[in-house]
Amino acid sequence: MWLGTRVDETISFAILDRFTEAGGTLIDTADNYAYWLDNGAGGESEAVVGRWLASRRARDRVVLGTKVGALPAARGSGPEGLSPQVIRSALEDSLRRLRTDHVDVYWAHIEDRATPLADTVGALADAVDAGKARMLGASNHATWAVERARTLARADGRAGYSNLQLRYSYLQPRVHAPLPRHGHLHATEETLDYVRSEPDLTLWTYNCLLAGAYVRADKPMQEAYEHPGTAARLAALRETADELGATVNQVVLAWLLRTPKLIPIIGISTVAQLDELLGAHDVELTEDHVKRLDFADSCEPPD
Repeated sequence: MWLGTRVDETISFAILDRFTEAGGTLIDTADNYAYWLDNGAGGESEAVVGRWLASRRARDRVVLGTKVGALPAARGSGPEGLSPQVIRSALEDSLRRLRTDHVDVYWAHIEDRATPLADTVGALADAVDAGKARMLGASNHATWAVERARTLARADGRAGYSNLQLRYSYLQPRVHAPLPRHGHLHATEETLDYVRSEPDLTLWTYNCLLAGAYVRADKPMQEAYEHPGTAARLAALRETADELGATVNQVVLAWLLRTPKLIPIIGISTVAQLDELLGAHDVELTEDHVKRLDFADSCEPPD
C-alpha cells in the first residue's frame, strides 16, 4: 500500500527483491494506493511495482493483482465505482503504470450498488476475454453479492469471481463493531464455510497483523477488538510464541497458513519486517498449540 508514498522507491525495490529472492510470487496492489496521503494521488504503488517489474524483467515470475473501484473520481469525492466505463478506463491506466499487458487477478475493490451488477460482471468478464486479466476477484463484498455475481457469470458462460479478499486475523472483532476504515469488510465463519464449499474460490486476507498492533506499543489495538476474548487470545499467542522461540507475528501467520484456501496478505515497509514474517514458514504449530490458540477464549474445547 505504501510503496511510492511512505516507502521510497529504493526501499520498495529492496523489499520486492528480497520477497522474490525468498520465493515470493504474489503481489497485491490497487489503483487507489495511496491517494489519501498528502503526497499521494493514487497509482503510486502500481507505478513503483511497474518500474520494478521492468527493471528486473520479473513479470513472468510473479502473480500480479490490482484493484478498481475505490479511487475517488476527484479529490474529496466518493469512489468512482464499478461501471463498465470506469472498469475499462481504470484497467488501461493500471496496465500502463504496471508496464504490462495483463494482470493475473483483477479485483473489484469495493461494492458499487449504484451500478447494475450485471453491468459490472459483464465488464470484468470482457477484461478476461480480451486477455487483460487472467482471473477476477471481489474485495470487500458481501458474501451474497459475490454469489449473485458468480451466478450471473455462470449463467452467461463467462469468467466470474474466483477470488475473495476480506479482513481477517487471529483476533476477532466484536460482532457488529464498526471497523476502523470505511469500506472494509471482515471475513466470518460463513465466509470460511462458503470458500470451503466452492472448489474454485480462494480467500485472500488483509490486515492480518492489525497494522502492527500485535507487537507495537505505538499501535494501539483497534476499538473493534476491545472485548474480553482479545486478552485471552493475546495471552495464548504470547505463550505459544515463547514456547516456539518465534515472534507473535510469526505465530499469527503460521496459524492463518493452516487454513486451506486462505492466502494472508502482508503489508511491508522495510526489508527487516519482511525477513521476520518470512520466518512464519518455519513455525511448526503442534495440535496442542492449535487447540490452545483456537479455544483460548472458550471455557472448554469441544470433544
